Amino acid sequence: MQIFNSRKTEYKSIVSAIAENEKVKLRIIVPRSMRCSCARLAVCKENESMVYYNMFWAGMCTEQYEYWELHFYATTYGLYFYHFELETPWGVSVIKNIGNGIGDFSADGSEFQQTVYDKDFRTPDFLKGGLIYQIFPDRFFNSGQPKTNVPKGRVLRKWGEEPFWSENQMHGKWNNDYFGGDLKGIEQKLPYIKSLGVTCIYLNPIFEAHSNHRYDTADYENIDPLLGSEDDLKSLCKSAEKMGIAVILDGVFSHTGCDSKYFNMYGRYNTVGAYNSKKSPYFSWYKFIDYPDNYKCWWGIKLLPEVCEENETYREYICGENGILHKWMRCGISGWRLDVADELPDVFLDDLRKSVKSENENAVIIGEVWEDTTTKTAYGKRRRYLLGSQLDSVMNYPFADAVLNFIRYGGASNFLNSIMAVVENYPPCALNILMNHIGTHDTARAVTRLAGENSDGCNREWQYAHNVLSENDYKRGTAMLKAASLIQYTLPGVPSLYYGDEAGMQGMKDPFNRACFPWDNINDELLKWYKRLGEIRNGCKAFKDGSFLPVASVHNAAAYARISLENQVLVAVNACEESVEIYVGAQWDNSYNIFKPSSKNGIISLGAYEYALLSK
Repeated sequence: MQIFNSRKTEYKSIVSAIAENEKVKLRIIVPRSMRCSCARLAVCKENESMVYYNMFWAGMCTEQYEYWELHFYATTYGLYFYHFELETPWGVSVIKNIGNGIGDFSADGSEFQQTVYDKDFRTPDFLKGGLIYQIFPDRFFNSGQPKTNVPKGRVLRKWGEEPFWSENQMHGKWNNDYFGGDLKGIEQKLPYIKSLGVTCIYLNPIFEAHSNHRYDTADYENIDPLLGSEDDLKSLCKSAEKMGIAVILDGVFSHTGCDSKYFNMYGRYNTVGAYNSKKSPYFSWYKFIDYPDNYKCWWGIKLLPEVCEENETYREYICGENGILHKWMRCGISGWRLDVADELPDVFLDDLRKSVKSENENAVIIGEVWEDTTTKTAYGKRRRYLLGSQLDSVMNYPFADAVLNFIRYGGASNFLNSIMAVVENYPPCALNILMNHIGTHDTARAVTRLAGENSDGCNREWQYAHNVLSENDYKRGTAMLKAASLIQYTLPGVPSLYYGDEAGMQGMKDPFNRACFPWDNINDELLKWYKRLGEIRNGCKAFKDGSFLPVASVHNAAAYARISLENQVLVAVNACEESVEIYVGAQWDNSYNIFKPSSKNGIISLGAYEYALLSK
């Protein structure tokens, strides 16, 4: 008998963040032998004093235990931390979190966390229950449309060749090779994208910049010439909308390129850049230490001078009524993914949200934050990304790590606890649209991360030597990727598929993970699999906003359920090469089995990397 468990509804009626003034029932189960005369909830809002609330005796739980309960609510949003105290003949006993939401008598335990968000916090409906497809524009598809006004010095490559990765290939100009993927190419491939069940396309940066990744913005006001024109973006958005697909853009607002019209280190632009003169209209945007060559830059990369996002003229340029955000939203996009959102200060994020929502209240704002977003600290203070006045959602790295580590290394209980940590702390409206990826332009390809060698800390020469899996490893990786993607598509939030993963693309980190889409060499087995996953997801209401319930974990196999008013779904996955039996309960015996394994007498038998998906 557990004393308290913040992740079970029999102890805590709402296992998630709560809104202001929303009541949550807390219950502890106390041994009668303790002769408890008074139980209290001790709670404090972060950086404020502790407040105590008396609990009431609520009856017996068998002859050996008794219930103590109360309803808690908060009138202002923020992070609250709590524990319980009992008065006994032997003094005060304290119940704290000993890990994974379990409460026990421990003075050394940690406080429980309760996130409280703005009662008016709403997130866009169009993403819920949907599917995101991430595209690195230069490498997806070349329409063949003539490229005009292309800046000098760019190296144009033949489609399908290996991206440049070594110094002797690039001659000092990194990320300067291009393959000609463009916006028209994406539009031409919309039927293919739709066949995957996609409801939203996320594009890596498309604004003019002098690298193939385009995170070194040169001009926020123009599309990069190799990608097309503003009219091409409008056409893409219009055509996608007809297919029920939204388009969101990558917003890179913490830094620009040094080779930009704002900084203009190389004099490429007919402007007075901050590097050219202290009288430049852009001078106050940057953080010079010793003018002009010593300035703060992103992660020490001199090509990426940092912007002072607090600067009023910069905020007006980006977020103002006629600013960059409004300009591109009026082309038909449905929101933004914010690069390094944790490096953007509150004043900028506050202005950005007001700007985006004033143009389209149903537009989405997704931030790149790699940690638990509710407890993230930056700029010397706790951030409030998901409390209602800044972001709608984030890229869900905690889920990605949990899924990939589970499939590669096993550890079912750790996997479920990692998922529950996010479920417990995040507002439901944000949880339901979390961007759930298992591979992006910043990580090795999913199949490589699962079946290849670990590339952490390895240089590009090592990665090049280990970039292609052996035939046996690739076959094993394909099976592992199926299991991982099934989990990805069935967890709370919205799966985000990185272009080409469905085609079986492999590769280590940048630039090997950014190769051209292999249109003439697609892994048909994986493509068929991902299309089936898209059909399943789009046809199941439980994946839109259904609650998440851990069901079982045994060795390296885990099972969980998604439960909504319309239907219930059970997912069971075996993350190892040995067969396993997992008990899920006889209530699943007569369910419809979408894949072959089913429940018999409450038990599901799974082979190596096998999975079950039951629906009722």
